[in-house]
Amino acid sequence: MNHAGSEPVDSPVKDIAAGAAPATAPGAPGSASGVPGSASGAPGTEPGAAAATAGASARAARLGPVALVVAGGLSVQFGSAVAVLLMPRAGALGVVTLRLVLAAAVLLIVCRPKVRGYGRADWGTVAAFGTAMAGMNILFYQAADRIPLGAAVTLEVLGPLILSVIASRRLMNLLWAGLALGGVVLLSGGGFDRLDPVGAAFALAAGVMWATYIVFSARTGRRFPQADGLALAMAFGALLSLPFGIVEAGDKLLVPSTIGLGLAVALMSSVLPYTLELIALRRLPAPTFAILMSLEPAIAAGAGFLVLSQALSLTDALAIALVIAASMGAVRTQMKRAAALPPQA
Repeated sequence: MNHAGSEPVDSPVKDIAAGAAPATAPGAPGSASGVPGSASGAPGTEPGAAAATAGASARAARLGPVALVVAGGLSVQFGSAVAVLLMPRAGALGVVTLRLVLAAAVLLIVCRPKVRGYGRADWGTVAAFGTAMAGMNILFYQAADRIPLGAAVTLEVLGPLILSVIASRRLMNLLWAGLALGGVVLLSGGGFDRLDPVGAAFALAAGVMWATYIVFSARTGRRFPQADGLALAMAFGALLSLPFGIVEAGDKLLVPSTIGLGLAVALMSSVLPYTLELIALRRLPAPTFAILMSLEPAIAAGAGFLVLSQALSLTDALAIALVIAASMGAVRTQMKRAAALPPQA
């Protein structure tokens, strides 16, 4: 991939795949051709036993990264639940500021990114990524302050889903979009006044920013090594959010107990899940990662119930299930399309 100047024109779905999970290279640890003890690399071993050993190793290699991504999802959503508990102390904008500033501080200390040797296009990408990150967090926490966590994440996940549908231009994906729309209608009860229309609007706007975040996350990953781009973008987003947090919360941001809870949110919602995903994505294909991300509304609903006592009605649960099914269906359709394409030279 190009790292400087011009870059190839990619579709948003291609950007999502590139940013979500680079496919495992042939022969890399955990890939089928790199499993120790496979039939081709174990002289004197019975073929059946070698195949069984290779199969078990491959299954373990697949399940390990999946567990890490699920753990990351749990961490993000339970961190969001803790953030909701923190909002009465610092307000939604104050919580966003604490999360981004503290997460940026941790990532900058751990990653120690280099700032020399990059061009204007590289810094523009980081700025766009950081802006999307700050916007997504500000809008989402405004939504979570007004509507249940599960509903907020369900509406937010429509952003990446719609991006995938538009970019794919396939009739089948219109079915998944219709299914997701049915889930949203159920969730709204025929009108968003049941949910609080302002909170629902914030969640939908957060979904737009999430889609933008995915695109620029992919581009940043291609331009900066390891997590350097993420650390720099997080710092940029933190600077953008800082004035809003200061205006809303003022010196409440300096209360030690508030900083402690803010650090917990930063670690649970940013540092820990990003680290887990960074480890997992070395071996996890992009489509699998995208399907696992589709489970976020269900995880959020569980976190809302356990931490915030936000009970779901049967209709709400069905609505969330429809959106999850639509997200998984769209990803699987994209997988089949990618598998059917001839390999490029």
